Amino acid sequence: MVWEDLTPEKVITPAAVRNAAIVAMATGCSTNAVVHLIAMARRAGVDLTLDDLDALGRVTPLVANVRPSGKDYLMEDFFYAGGLRALMKQLEDRLDTSVITVTGETLAKNLEGAEVYNDDVIRPVSNPVYHEGSLALLRGNLCPDGAVIKPAACDPKFHVHEGPALVFDSYPEMKAAVDDENLNVTPDTVMVLRNAGPQGGPGMPELAMLPIPKALIKQGYRDMLRISDARMSGTSYGACVLHVAPESFVGGPLALLKTGDIVRMDLPNRRLDMLVDEEEIARRKAAWTPPQPRFERGWGYMFSRHVTQADKGCDFDYLERGFGQTAGEPDIF
Repeated sequence: MVWEDLTPEKVITPAAVRNAAIVAMATGCSTNAVVHLIAMARRAGVDLTLDDLDALGRVTPLVANVRPSGKDYLMEDFFYAGGLRALMKQLEDRLDTSVITVTGETLAKNLEGAEVYNDDVIRPVSNPVYHEGSLALLRGNLCPDGAVIKPAACDPKFHVHEGPALVFDSYPEMKAAVDDENLNVTPDTVMVLRNAGPQGGPGMPELAMLPIPKALIKQGYRDMLRISDARMSGTSYGACVLHVAPESFVGGPLALLKTGDIVRMDLPNRRLDMLVDEEEIARRKAAWTPPQPRFERGWGYMFSRHVTQADKGCDFDYLERGFGQTAGEPDIF
């Protein structure tokens, strides 16, 4: 690539980014793909937003029958079924195959001869695992800048759900509560963990797949609606809403939610709201006190001043294209 002068800006184009988003949706990708794709696109000067990803998710079928979004197979099975090239071959008419890839060849050239060896692992578009892509983006008065959920990895009964919030300000506080077998919680309860975003975590740790309280496990329940400004692993599953933006640590609406407030998720309409009137929300906002900064000097201080929110990729703002001119090659000879 060096000798060919095949630089990243020649590969990471708007068409290539769109291809990547479509393939990610079709594979049942990790929710982390959202922040990664947006961050890479913004560094390359490609305008990619949460709304763009949601729009692609609505029309891209999930064809990789691989856990957790799929039900039956693991990544090893996906490899032996033909792997990523085979999956992309299934989607070929939805992709821009004229793009140049890191091989120096077009995507069309790279996909020549790709074949699916097990069409239950890599499904045809006509027989998908799930009719839409694996990710959906929510907005509402709890997440005006967006939040993410994997609809295919949670029970459909949670796609429209309403219940009282049970709010925790830290992971230790939440962990102590879920281990309490006498916790006052019902299957309709909406568990909320906040102060776990890019600045609040700090670093937006993978804490968003909150454990089910023992009080519910004893009753046979294995899932419930959970909300956080943190991330979760790509192998996680369940009714987990994450990447809430803006995060609570910087005064996002999640910081204003109280235990007992009714929370409503309407996945078909892409909404996540607390059913609290606007005047009360405004009063809470006026009374909110910012937490103490995580860092007051050094690397952490610089991180907290420049890290962006989840909807912008959790990247440093000064690394986005357009922040300033890229340095040229030094003239040292």
